[in-house]
Formats: sequence, C-alpha cells, structure tokens
Amino acid sequence: MVSKYVLDACALAAFFNDEKGADIVQSILLEADESKVQVYMNKLNLFEVYYGIRREESHQKAEEFYDIVNRLPITIINGISDDVFREAGRIKSSYKMSLADSIALGETSIMSAAIITSDNHEFDIIDEQESILFKWIR
Repeated sequence: MVSKYVLDACALAAFFNDEKGADIVQSILLEADESKVQVYMNKLNLFEVYYGIRREESHQKAEEFYDIVNRLPITIINGISDDVFREAGRIKSSYKMSLADSIALGETSIMSAAIITSDNHEFDIIDEQESILFKWIR
C-alpha cells in the first residue's frame, strides 16, 4: 500500500472543479485527514492552479482557492531540494514535459511516493519507462 502521494496540478484542479476523478482525490485526502497516508504538493504545482484561477476567474477566487488548499491535509513543499533539483533535471532532459511536471515527478521519485494525476498524454511514456508510481484519476 502506498503511504505517500504527490499531487499534481491537474489532479488538484479536477478535485476543485468536481471533474472526473475528483472522487479519487477526495478519497486520498480523506485518508490523509485520518493520518493513513501523507499527501504532498510542491508550491510550483500549486502555483499552476492558482494562476489559472486568477487568469480565468478573478484574484478573489484565486485567493479563496489558496486559503482552502492551505486547510487541506496537503503538505506544501516550499522550494526544491538538491535531490529533487537533480532528479527533475534528469527527468526533464529525458522526456518532453513542463518544468512544473518535472518537479512533481522529481518529488515523487525522491520520496518513493505515487503521483496523483490525470496527465496520461504527458506521463504515459514515463509510466512505461521509469519506476515512478502513478495513481491515475481518469
């Protein structure tokens, strides 16, 4: 059983927008609230959702979202450790993906966690070629 998860931006957005897969994210967050698992998210990945809300909706909605996230059982990782820096660099140099996605995968790899995502188009090849664990929400 996986005891640690890293949440990527698309999974958090699915949860907040009640999209397909939101129930899976909610279930994991409930487990985290009961201290059965740990959920992490790098602030850079959180930023992806925040700025999207700010751009598409408003500053006020983005701030409300940020306040809610900070009350969820998610450990927000500020910054990038040297180990994650190197692992994300290795991953990004090997596969086509965004910087933020490489950080999420670097965090996942270094923590021996599973990444919660719906980014099949970005991550399918990595799932096939790397030992990183994936928790697909759709």
